[in-house]
Amino acid sequence: MLVRDAMSTVVLTVGPAHTLRQAAALMSARRIGAAVVLDPDAGGIGILTERDILNSVGLGQNPDTERTHAHTTTDVVFAAPTWTLEQAARAMAHGGFRHLVVLDRGEVAGIVSVRDIIRCWAPAREPAPALSRS
Repeated sequence: MLVRDAMSTVVLTVGPAHTLRQAAALMSARRIGAAVVLDPDAGGIGILTERDILNSVGLGQNPDTERTHAHTTTDVVFAAPTWTLEQAARAMAHGGFRHLVVLDRGEVAGIVSVRDIIRCWAPAREPAPALSRS
């Protein structure tokens, strides 16, 4: 199975001047864990994750004044839609992250998460195994 089969093609994009609260509200409303940050002044495409927001709040920073550009990961690992899910999972495991921005011909085509990959690999609607009690 390929990344294009698992990725979400509806991608939340935010700008570098959005506050962390604005980004968090948009992410929460869509029940997603990452947003693509489009910042032509800082080199183009970055990613802001729920972990980035959590780290900022944990440091006592104000989400109403902190801007996404200060918390965006800009050294992004990009996936191609033609990657296998194994390639995507390997890149995530190697890099220690849970989301990959998918580029097709230099444009954002989607985003794939660990959850997306698990959904593809896990048999649909198979009941979870019962826990044994010893």
